[in-house]
Amino acid sequence: MNEGVSLKSKIVYIVLAILTVLLLWLGDEGKQPIVYLGTELHHSVGLIDSESALVLQNSVARYGSVANTPSYVVNRGSYQVDLEYSAEDKDSVLELWEQGDKIAAWPINSWEKKLTAEFTLSKDAKALQFCINYSGNGSLVIKKLTFSPKTLFYTDTYFMMLVVLVLYIVGWKCFMEDGMRLKQGQLLDVCVILGVALLASAPLMQTYLYNGDDLCYHLARLEGLKDGILDGQIPVNILPEGLQNNGYMNAMYPYLFLYIGAFLRICRVSLALSYKTIIFLANVGTAVCAYAAVKSMVRERRCVLLAVVLYTLMPYRFTNILHRGDLGETLALIFWPMVIAGLYHVVMGDRKKWYYLVIGFSGALQSHILSAAYVTAFCVFTALFYCVRIVREKRYVEIGKAAGLSLLLNAWYLVPFLYYYFMEDLNKEVLRWSGYYEQSINPSNLTQSLSLYNKQYFSLGFALIGCLAVGIVFLLVERRERGTDMDGFTAYLLVAGIVFTFLCTGYFPSRALMDSDFFRNIGTMLQFPWRFLGPASACFLFVGVVALERSKLLGSYKNAVLVLLVGLNLFIIITVPTDNIHMPYKNAQALASKGHETKLGTSVGLFYPHEWRLTDATDEKLTSSVVISDFGAITVNDYKKKGTKAVVDYTANDSSAYLELPIQSYLGYRAKDENGAPVTFTRGNGGRIRFFVNGDGTPHQVYVRYGPVAGFILADLVSALTVLACLLWGYPGRGLPERIATAKAALRRAEDGDGTEDSEHEA
Repeated sequence: MNEGVSLKSKIVYIVLAILTVLLLWLGDEGKQPIVYLGTELHHSVGLIDSESALVLQNSVARYGSVANTPSYVVNRGSYQVDLEYSAEDKDSVLELWEQGDKIAAWPINSWEKKLTAEFTLSKDAKALQFCINYSGNGSLVIKKLTFSPKTLFYTDTYFMMLVVLVLYIVGWKCFMEDGMRLKQGQLLDVCVILGVALLASAPLMQTYLYNGDDLCYHLARLEGLKDGILDGQIPVNILPEGLQNNGYMNAMYPYLFLYIGAFLRICRVSLALSYKTIIFLANVGTAVCAYAAVKSMVRERRCVLLAVVLYTLMPYRFTNILHRGDLGETLALIFWPMVIAGLYHVVMGDRKKWYYLVIGFSGALQSHILSAAYVTAFCVFTALFYCVRIVREKRYVEIGKAAGLSLLLNAWYLVPFLYYYFMEDLNKEVLRWSGYYEQSINPSNLTQSLSLYNKQYFSLGFALIGCLAVGIVFLLVERRERGTDMDGFTAYLLVAGIVFTFLCTGYFPSRALMDSDFFRNIGTMLQFPWRFLGPASACFLFVGVVALERSKLLGSYKNAVLVLLVGLNLFIIITVPTDNIHMPYKNAQALASKGHETKLGTSVGLFYPHEWRLTDATDEKLTSSVVISDFGAITVNDYKKKGTKAVVDYTANDSSAYLELPIQSYLGYRAKDENGAPVTFTRGNGGRIRFFVNGDGTPHQVYVRYGPVAGFILADLVSALTVLACLLWGYPGRGLPERIATAKAALRRAEDGDGTEDSEHEA
């Protein structure tokens, strides 16, 4: 044990750990019921009495569903619902719905004042909802509805307890024992990285889940990925319970990093906390990648840490996280610094660091397809710009290594993506809903950092504009006639950043260019010109920190410039707006916080967009039941579906009739009968699987399942072997080439009879 740490300090440390875990446990809301007064239910008719009850009478001239709860994403298990009411008529009903299907109903008896019902969900619910069906006769007063679990709604508290314990154990190993202490400089770097990541996550430190434009889609992906894993798909190409249990294509949007949240969902962590965990790790990853990339080009620690702060807290990241809810682009922004550093090392820097480019490209590809296209275009243009140097110094070898390894590592995702994109009849045209030019931004917005009302920070912010200014001053005033390679690359990034920024603005003639078929095809696919703000911000970041390190003119003012830039950047996080709901509880009588309800997805919900559906799979054509072409010829005895596997039992007397199963007929599905013989099927209405029945009058079964697809399995194997080879190449300590060379040398010495025992041991 470390003699520098007293026994008293160790005891205090342990007590603090126990106290923290205890306080977390005491704050557990996973067992708390969700309670609604009558007026808090969603309703369009009825009166409100003095006790906040919802009063329904004949005078509303309406019957049927008149009040309901939000939709919940709920784990499988046992639950209870309690309804306090008074009724004059006995025909009203409390109903339980899931994804458009009524799965239970309980009568609201006029001779009782409270209804208590228990029910069990055999699988996780995606849109569980309670509805009150009013008979239209007599008075019905809804006083209170309570929804409670028999065990837990979610395991968030226990997950947080585990995280805290792990952090305390790491702290003990680092500071309470010998051999694992960080040096002072390393400790500073770690503190800055974690501190900035926590600060970037501060707007999410609310009890509830803050909504964004695309958040509902990413929550659906997260939930569906969990279902796909439980279905046995690795990788998950089909979200089995999407689109009212019809299945939804997942291979078209990268999802590698969503596995983190999916495994948390498998452990019954709430959907909200699973998503927030991904965002927090994205903030950590952004800080780490900015640190590693800049440090490979800049030696001065102050400039490296400045880059960490400015890039992690840049305005456009908060736009993606909070307003747009764009998880894909948020993840892709992690890797832009690695792309820029990788390009530098490939064309003129340390050519042994070509793997930076592999990390950057692979990370972008596994995050967001359009961002990967941006990265590819930037890499190609950079290679063309420096083509003479690349050929002269034979750096095309490193470029080939980076490109080849990137393709091998990502084959598991690229093969299904390309297969479905070009071979499947997917609805891709809806991706072109934006005309591009109408999404251009005003240049005045580029300086926006102080706004208490606008969530859309389509801005570079003061700090990055300050980096731009520092770079311009350095390159114009201090650069000599024959600058260094670093100076040239900095100038290249400066121009690239300015071009990216210009493409965002209304001064770029995008509207006029829409008359060109070539530009219209590209522009409508990119949708939003302000996507260029991400790479522009990364370019300006490198320009600023490289120039600041190399500048002699600013040498004595560096600390002041650092403080100024960091201070300007902190204005962003200080003024990032969320909403005006500052208090976690609804009122003084509230049993649980607002976040308790929204952890079940009630404020957002799940949504499956139209772009990756089959062309005929519109909402009005979706069904969760088997479709029969001729009720007089076919009787469906049973239909069961679990994940991507289904079985239908039928009897038919006419072989010209057909059945349509409520499963989207994506490529990769196959069917067989009870004897194992293949069953040929086609695509029916709404994209459903359609097959003609055996009309011999006896019962038959048809089994349907997705996969396995031979080409996909081969691609998975290639990527897995590539990852294994990379691990062997770089671990442990010395790389595989050095170990092979050492072994060969030892064998040669053994053959020469020189030190046989030592040689054998070393080999």
